[in-house]
Amino acid sequence: MTFSLVARCAETGMFGVAISSSSPAVAARCAYARAGVGAVASQNITDPRLGPMGLDLMQKGLSAAETIAEIRKQGTFIDYRQVLVVDARGGTAIHSGPKALGIWSEAQGPDVASGGNLLADPAVPQAIVDGFRAAKGHLGDRLIAAMRAGVAAGGEAGPVHSAGMRLVDAVDWPVADLRVDWSDDDPIEALARLWDIYKPQLGAYVQRALDPREAPSYGVPGDE
Repeated sequence: MTFSLVARCAETGMFGVAISSSSPAVAARCAYARAGVGAVASQNITDPRLGPMGLDLMQKGLSAAETIAEIRKQGTFIDYRQVLVVDARGGTAIHSGPKALGIWSEAQGPDVASGGNLLADPAVPQAIVDGFRAAKGHLGDRLIAAMRAGVAAGGEAGPVHSAGMRLVDAVDWPVADLRVDWSDDDPIEALARLWDIYKPQLGAYVQRALDPREAPSYGVPGDE
């Protein structure tokens, strides 16, 4: 019911997850990232515990491959799960259990991993990886481009209704956590519009948290 990618920006060290599904509010259950550590997508009959587990393992120094090996040991009903991981060095690893739903597949390389289930075509994850690699600019822009490439390759077998994107950078909180929890139209394009609005303000929101004295004006009525 889902296709996604986890990724690292080799230039900035920023991590991100982008995901879409026919289920509601997919990013609330499936997208996990921690600054300086890595990113995890836990999907397909989702166990949300696997996201924080993966991040904790990588924070202890395990690589992406070691993290997936440990998740396979510690996770419950692991045959039903699909988990994607990227670590602080850009290493990637994927677990796709044999009981993943429908047509499922995966693709990965340095700094990016993609997987999906109930897909229209098994080539979708590779199209997502290729779309990410071909895109330029901010990590958020590259994640959106990758998801659009997945849609162009067929996407999910049925209509998708939710999408989300989480980005982490040098602070303890997500610098962007954008979600379309339900849409009868195109949640990925709705997410892209949200990103277009949020991207120019991202740095200002971080600055306001760190030192509001140096932050730009808020741009609201009464603000000078």
